[in-house]
Amino acid sequence: WIPGDPIELLVGERGISAERHAMLKAQFGYDQPLWKQYFTYLGDLAQGDLGRSITTRQPVLQEFLTLSEVLGHADLLIGADGFRSAVRAQFLPGKQPQYAGYVAWRGLVDERVVAPVLGRELFEQLSFCLPPGEQFLGYPVAGPDNDLRVEHRSWNIVWYRPADAGPEVERLLTDDTGKLHGLSIPPPLVSRGVVAEMRDAAERLLPVQFRGAMRLIEQPFLQPIYDLEIPQMAFGRVVLVGDAAFIIRPHVGGGVVKAAQDAAALTAALDRHARSIETALRAYEAERLGMGRRYVAQSRRLGSYLKHRFNSDEERARAAFHARPEQVLAETATLDFLREP
Repeated sequence: WIPGDPIELLVGERGISAERHAMLKAQFGYDQPLWKQYFTYLGDLAQGDLGRSITTRQPVLQEFLTLSEVLGHADLLIGADGFRSAVRAQFLPGKQPQYAGYVAWRGLVDERVVAPVLGRELFEQLSFCLPPGEQFLGYPVAGPDNDLRVEHRSWNIVWYRPADAGPEVERLLTDDTGKLHGLSIPPPLVSRGVVAEMRDAAERLLPVQFRGAMRLIEQPFLQPIYDLEIPQMAFGRVVLVGDAAFIIRPHVGGGVVKAAQDAAALTAALDRHARSIETALRAYEAERLGMGRRYVAQSRRLGSYLKHRFNSDEERARAAFHARPEQVLAETATLDFLREP
């Protein structure tokens, strides 16, 4: 629960009207009324307006004084506000998501359209292509309304490509009007030239089945890849969970699992230490801080070769190891590393 809920202020009590959606589409680049996309970028609209001031006392005093004049009181504040966490920014202002040196091109294609191009066997699998220093993968996911029926699913495409920090990634994040976007850019605003470059690279680098799948993506997403490791998760009666705490690169496939584990550990700690919230949060931090670091470290290992620049021969050698096809197949989207001592 957030006092002065920004969603309420943006869409009102009765949700979003067709007129309101048209306005958002025109103003912020929404291309279609997809709730997943809407909520992905909703945080961008209100970013910086949440958590203007959070003062910890007994109990927590939380002030949201930018979007509306609301003062909230609570015994416990859980920062579960994701990648761009305002709560994290308040308590760890020096800790920001760190760019990894590469981006992902992403897209969804309807099964009925893409399956004939890929072949049924390839559609059903987690499928890889490994151009030098890059990684392409695709796999089936639920279709609209989480539909899992055959012929109603989608094929999710992710293509990791190096892009150095600075001018190179800034060029990718600059739209056709010359505006440089921050950490990410709304899909409809990716410049036509950048999209054309990506499509040309697909024709040169990918096998015929994947080239065909890429041609079917009407509006690709450009996602710069970030990660973040933090030194602390609990601050008196304030605590961080999920992506508000540790941000892991997508290769592990464990973001949702990590967040669920955080929530379960926090619940258990509060049950065990019901008499003292501060003690419960310290216990939660003791359990989850090291685990968050392990997730980040593993995701960095898996993405270590997806960049142009290396700081040492040792780093280059590690990257070459994780670039081997057998390693990519063995390590992607598995949590086996959590079983290691």
